[in-house]
Amino acid sequence: MADRQLPAHDHLDALGIPYERREFPATTEKGAANVARALGFEGGQMIKTLIFESGEGERVLVMVGADKSAVSGHLKRAIGNRNIKMCSLEGVVETTGYEVGSVPPFHWQPKGFRSFVDAELMGYPVVGVGAGVWGHEIIMTPQDLVRASKSIVLNLTDRERPVSIGP
Repeated sequence: MADRQLPAHDHLDALGIPYERREFPATTEKGAANVARALGFEGGQMIKTLIFESGEGERVLVMVGADKSAVSGHLKRAIGNRNIKMCSLEGVVETTGYEVGSVPPFHWQPKGFRSFVDAELMGYPVVGVGAGVWGHEIIMTPQDLVRASKSIVLNLTDRERPVSIGP
């Protein structure tokens, strides 16, 4: 089972990005916080991959630590639309090809698809993301996650700080 090669692994291998494969019992209750406990990591190190939809129908990927929630106003500013909502379960499958619970944050995005990662995640030595099959996790540096997912790093969870963190 540990040698199971998934499309997310193929994507990282093709980019030459190092990562570690980890497994947890498939009986683990869904949720990134439960995965963190099962694998012995801090809650914030396991990432929730969330799909949001704007009023114009654009869908975007938002990555935050399992112990955090995106600040609505920050998310609206990042996406550039005041009318946003979580994508439906059906919409997530339609957009990513994956069921909610183990959506990998890379390899399925069409050209021009936008992905955002919370700046707080950049402070961890490693983070974990779903590999596409429940029970399989990919452990990698946050910098490699940004590279693999072509994501934009913004403050999405700290109400006291502005959204933009760059120069």
